[in-house]
Amino acid sequence: MKAVGWIASPIICDLFKKCSTYLSFDASEKLQQLGPKVLLLERVMEAFEQIPDKPRLERLFQDLKSSFYEAEDILDDVEYHCLEKKIQDCTFKSDSGALRHKRLRGDSPRKNLIVYSYEHLFFLQETGMQKKQLKDSLERIENIINNAYTFVENLNLSTISNFNEAQADLANSRGAVTTSYPPTVVIGRDKDCDKIIEMLHEKEGEVQTNTNSRLCYSIIGIHGIGGSGKSTLAQLVCAREKKDMQEKRGGHLDLVMWVHVSQSFSVCDIFKEIFEAATGNQCPQLNNLNTLQDKVEEELRGKRFLLRQKQLELRQILFPMKAGEEGSKILVTSRTKDALLVLGATEPRCIPICDLDDDLFLNLLMNYALEGAIIDDHDRRRLEAIGANIAKKLKRSPLAARIVGGRLRRRPNAEFWTTVKNGKLINETMGALWWSYLHLDQQARRCFSYCSIFPRRHPMCRTELVNLWVAEGFVRSTNEGEEIEDVCREYFDELVSTSFLQPGGGDLGSGDNYLVHDLLHDLAEMVAGSDCFRIENGCRESGFFREGERKSWTGDVPRDVRHLFVQNYDGELITDKILELENLRTLIIYAIDQGTSVEEKIIESIFKRLPRLRVLAIALSKKFGSLIAEPAIFSALESISQIKHLRYLAFRTDILCRIILPSTLTKLYHIQLLDFGQCQNLEFPSADLINLRHVFCLAGVKFCNVGRLISLQTLRDFIVTKEQGYEIKQLRDLNKLRGKLWIHGLGNVKSKEEALEANLAAKEWLTELTLCFDDGYATYSQEVEAEILEALCPPMGLERLEVWYYNGLGCPNWIVGKHNGGPENLQELEFSAWSQLGPAPELGAFPHLRLLTIWDCHWSTLPGNIEQLTSLKRLVIYKCLNIRCLPTLPQSIDEFKLIECNKEFMESCRTKGDPNWQKIEHIPLKKWRI
Repeated sequence: MKAVGWIASPIICDLFKKCSTYLSFDASEKLQQLGPKVLLLERVMEAFEQIPDKPRLERLFQDLKSSFYEAEDILDDVEYHCLEKKIQDCTFKSDSGALRHKRLRGDSPRKNLIVYSYEHLFFLQETGMQKKQLKDSLERIENIINNAYTFVENLNLSTISNFNEAQADLANSRGAVTTSYPPTVVIGRDKDCDKIIEMLHEKEGEVQTNTNSRLCYSIIGIHGIGGSGKSTLAQLVCAREKKDMQEKRGGHLDLVMWVHVSQSFSVCDIFKEIFEAATGNQCPQLNNLNTLQDKVEEELRGKRFLLRQKQLELRQILFPMKAGEEGSKILVTSRTKDALLVLGATEPRCIPICDLDDDLFLNLLMNYALEGAIIDDHDRRRLEAIGANIAKKLKRSPLAARIVGGRLRRRPNAEFWTTVKNGKLINETMGALWWSYLHLDQQARRCFSYCSIFPRRHPMCRTELVNLWVAEGFVRSTNEGEEIEDVCREYFDELVSTSFLQPGGGDLGSGDNYLVHDLLHDLAEMVAGSDCFRIENGCRESGFFREGERKSWTGDVPRDVRHLFVQNYDGELITDKILELENLRTLIIYAIDQGTSVEEKIIESIFKRLPRLRVLAIALSKKFGSLIAEPAIFSALESISQIKHLRYLAFRTDILCRIILPSTLTKLYHIQLLDFGQCQNLEFPSADLINLRHVFCLAGVKFCNVGRLISLQTLRDFIVTKEQGYEIKQLRDLNKLRGKLWIHGLGNVKSKEEALEANLAAKEWLTELTLCFDDGYATYSQEVEAEILEALCPPMGLERLEVWYYNGLGCPNWIVGKHNGGPENLQELEFSAWSQLGPAPELGAFPHLRLLTIWDCHWSTLPGNIEQLTSLKRLVIYKCLNIRCLPTLPQSIDEFKLIECNKEFMESCRTKGDPNWQKIEHIPLKKWRI
């Protein structure tokens, strides 16, 4: 499975299409020949375990993978030199005016022109050699596909049961047909069952109804990966409801129907199943869909029903349900929460299937393995002790418990059970998970298998993982203009929706961290094979290394590994084992022990010995004490230009470590992401990094002519200065910027016209913006400053805005509400160090504001229309010494903070009966600091 799980026709097709541009051949004709063959090989994957001579087929797939990687590297080299020539051409054109000027003065430009011609000649020679290598590599891929196809064609696939069954399974149910009867014993699902039963009997006024229509039914959903117990839970619910019906308990339903929906269902078939479930009789032979639908409606009319179905793809099935009585329910089981939401289930009614605790899971396994077995008490106790160790290997998977327990049940003897305990059970429990994996999009499969590079239960940040997938080239976009990060986010959401990734891990309260369940992690490892490997050389707790727990790692790393994770930096390990891995594409060194210095010679060796790296991350961890702290000044080496394939460079330092970037950094034409952690005051040598999309550091980035980098999406701060290349117009075309942006030095903007060149309103992906006028720079007149702020109108979708050190006359129209097109959906607003006297400006433009912070401003009152901000939840007033009284505040506020303001004012707010106290009496949470 290791090599087999990797192959995907879109990847091969994409490679041939890209290569055809450089090698001048008809990709469509070639793909027409190879496409059906690759698709057959993909189908063989699903019956791989039944294929005779599996090792030979796996070797063919492994050769195919290696050849693909080789072709991809060569193509990457060709594209690198094309980018290099493009940049050189642009530089040459921009310098041509200066060369002509030198000629007029009598200076000869010959030397410069000879250098350029030599580089151009080198480019032609270099790409010519690489094009031959690329052609040879593609021919190898074609030969391997043809050989594998011939091998598979010679197999008698019709005799391989799994092959035919897999195809039928894909076309039909993709799972066993289930009934409404639960297993004899259901373990660990009582709480979830009670929760769903409570939802079934909620009165209509107690639950949010569908706002689009008044339907008689509502939808409750259970979601989780295949084999996790969704159907068992649904069966338990239906059995309880049927029992209530028979005993005629108050509030019971009139009808409980269990319908199995296959993947290739027809509407007629489903209506027939519903009719038979509702009546208990065989459905008449009706070929007219409308007649059949009428029959179903007739049987449901006036009845309060419960219908259980698997995930629905056609909403047409729901049409007859409208005939039922109000309060009816539809219980849907699905692998994805998204499918439930599409059907109309609300978030609170989408129930994720929960893990069983260790004791309950052991009980479940023993039920499958020993229930009804005729053995004496001594043997039972012995088997239960062995079974406890087996249960630990199954990672709480109900599916695994059922499959393995059934096998143990056939041979209830200690010898066999001990053999199972010591064996590799993963091969016995992967069926349903492998099935679920095959139903993922091909590109999502590759993204998922990459997750095996991280340790078990390792919290993975959504944004970080998306950026890694982009850098690795796992995902292709077919829609022009669509950002590849957005495509990756869609695949990430697919993995979350299907439970391959599950929320959890990381800092308390963080909603951006996800885990891979242990059993799914095993699947990812099997699919990735030798492509991904990790070295867990040490233990961390709360970011601190615990003395005595570090063990020297002595294992072997597969020579053909492509993606490597190392838990802790170890210079000796890198030198002895990692530098030999010439095919390595990813090197992630997660953490640096406190007191450990990152040696420049080690980093230089990485640059020189691992030229195929696409991802290099040193200190990827965000935990305290895990970043690079030594040496205090790190001079990044000129040899960095040797890793031409690099897309992702993270060299994350703490706040005290300074990095000096080399001039050769500009040779990394493929680079997409640069992350320097908490490093400050970085100065980039030039703006030739035309593919750069993300720059991360704490503050003080100095990037001359950053406006050339039109692919840039992340730039946390931009400093406006009077130097050429640092003007505010550099922001004009950076319309892909998203997330946060802090603009410093606005006092260096000379006029409204200059400010308009920033084109802030066009940056629709920005969510947080800080406009800072002072920061020690000279300012112009108050009138000009007011015009500048007016011209810096943010985009409509902005969620948070801060304006610092503003000294202008008046407030811009886009704040007071006299301007269309401003950030009308703003959620948070902060005014800091505004010098104007008198009342604060009215905030007519922000009806949805939820947080207002006023810090060190000279105003005498709060905004006069604050009572009209009916969405406001939090109000913070900090160091505003001129404010002495409060206006009427909106009733929506539930938190009020007053910090270091006028003492008399603060005292009045805490004095019961005072007018100021009366203005905040209704607020539940009040905080003070003098």
